[in-house]
Amino acid sequence: MAGDKPRYCFGVMGGHYQPCGHAHVITNMVDFGMDPQEALDSPRVFWQPDGTLEIEPTLGQGVLDGLIAKGHKAVFSTSAIGGGQIIEIDHQAGVLIAGSDPRKDGCALGY
Repeated sequence: MAGDKPRYCFGVMGGHYQPCGHAHVITNMVDFGMDPQEALDSPRVFWQPDGTLEIEPTLGQGVLDGLIAKGHKAVFSTSAIGGGQIIEIDHQAGVLIAGSDPRKDGCALGY
């Protein structure tokens, strides 16, 4: 929040990935300075309840091999890891800045 005003309106979907996805996306924006679209585009990794670490193929074979070499049970994900939309509210400029996850269909709209 900027003072007493909200800064983001967003949601991340994906079953048990949802709370992790919320943390992942907000961390990308707050800690790493990504804009809403960059935060949603960023590659994802998710630990499954059976102990498997799923990584998106965009991270590449080298990352997968490195995780396996460190003892992780890691595989490429075969489906999208979550999805989401974000609207950032820039109160000073009076504009809305939106991002929509490329992994799913959808659109971020504000008025």
